[in-house]
Amino acid sequence: MRTIRISLARQQLDLCDEGRLIQRWLISSSGRGAGEEMGSFRTPRGEHRIRAKIGAGAVPNTVFVGRRPTGEIWSRELALANPQRDWILTRILWLCGNEPGRNRWGLVDTMRRYVYLHGSPDSVAMGQPGSIGCIRMRNADIVALFDLIEVGTTVRITER
Repeated sequence: MRTIRISLARQQLDLCDEGRLIQRWLISSSGRGAGEEMGSFRTPRGEHRIRAKIGAGAVPNTVFVGRRPTGEIWSRELALANPQRDWILTRILWLCGNEPGRNRWGLVDTMRRYVYLHGSPDSVAMGQPGSIGCIRMRNADIVALFDLIEVGTTVRITER
């Protein structure tokens, strides 16, 4: 059984199979740190699962808004014309909390906070916090991860 382990301290994501490391990637979690509260813009901790895989077959740098492709392909020119946009690119792995009261239901519901693992512009720094709650990855990395996991895969996010 494959699982994903995300270390906020190391800013890395490990894909494991039966506890054995398959692949490791650098990520970028929230610049505001860890936290579960609605509206906190922090990365939620604890055990989650992949609720949905979105974007299969989309070309790299496909722009998503509301989990739907906009028809745009990210470019430096598009970014300069839209400096305030939070770029969600290429693939989306939508998280759902598994721990009632910690990251599921009420004011701490990861799924209703729309927290994803997703692609980002390759100019975005990895290995350091910087998102507004989601887990950002390089486009090639999110495509690789997307193809290696299934809906329902367990995701554990820790501060260690």
